[in-house]
Amino acid sequence: MTLAFHRAGSGPPVVLLHGGGPGASAKSNFSGTVEALAPHFDVLAVDQPGYGGSVDEPITGQYFTVAAQGLADLLDKLGIERVDLVGNSLGGGTAVRFALNFPGRARRLLLMGPGGLSLNVFAADPTEGVKRLGAFGRDPSRERIAAFLRTLVYDPSLITPELVEERYRAAAAPAALSAMRSMGASFADPATFEEGLLWREAHRLRHEVLLVWGREDRVNPLDGALVALKLLRNARLHVFGGCGHWAHLEKSDEFHRLAIDFLTREAS
Repeated sequence: MTLAFHRAGSGPPVVLLHGGGPGASAKSNFSGTVEALAPHFDVLAVDQPGYGGSVDEPITGQYFTVAAQGLADLLDKLGIERVDLVGNSLGGGTAVRFALNFPGRARRLLLMGPGGLSLNVFAADPTEGVKRLGAFGRDPSRERIAAFLRTLVYDPSLITPELVEERYRAAAAPAALSAMRSMGASFADPATFEEGLLWREAHRLRHEVLLVWGREDRVNPLDGALVALKLLRNARLHVFGGCGHWAHLEKSDEFHRLAIDFLTREAS
């Protein structure tokens, strides 16, 4: 799996892994974060399999496993041995799988509402956001992608007509629709689906982990952090009030200060 990426800045390497909503990409999700972190780090914003510039190859195998191996291959090509990881939602799941499969290549993990690690204790499954995502997958339209995007934020004014159009055009491309179907199938395949249940393996992580959640997250609700906090040996949790699933967008200044502090401070 060959992954496209954008690179900026200099310093210790940090990989940004975006979420899995329709039309997502490293540029769409993380342009502001790249700009904020580039003065401090060598930032690699990666297009995950099936998104952005990484849509050409079929997804075979469990998604997190495929994406983690693709990231390892990319780092090999770039001659980078060890990285910090910042992952949102689907990207958080990829970051966790990477750290589990290649523990010596991950340093610290900053995870925003991470997929696979989040396990709802009180919230119903599927969540509102997951339902909206499924509705788009079954019958793609601008209206359905707008409805899904609104579940990602606390402030609906952030979901502009321009953003909806940008995301719809990317998501409606034939290659993107095919990738979405194969990604969904990878989480349901009886042969491999357990690889996506990252919370079952979280006790093996020995890395420093910062969990970041929006209190009003309607995709991976806040109670999903409880099991991770119980299982992870070296984890802390930061909760933003008045914030949904996109903490790096809705609370950008605070989030970026938090990220820089976590990734640069002395090891505990």
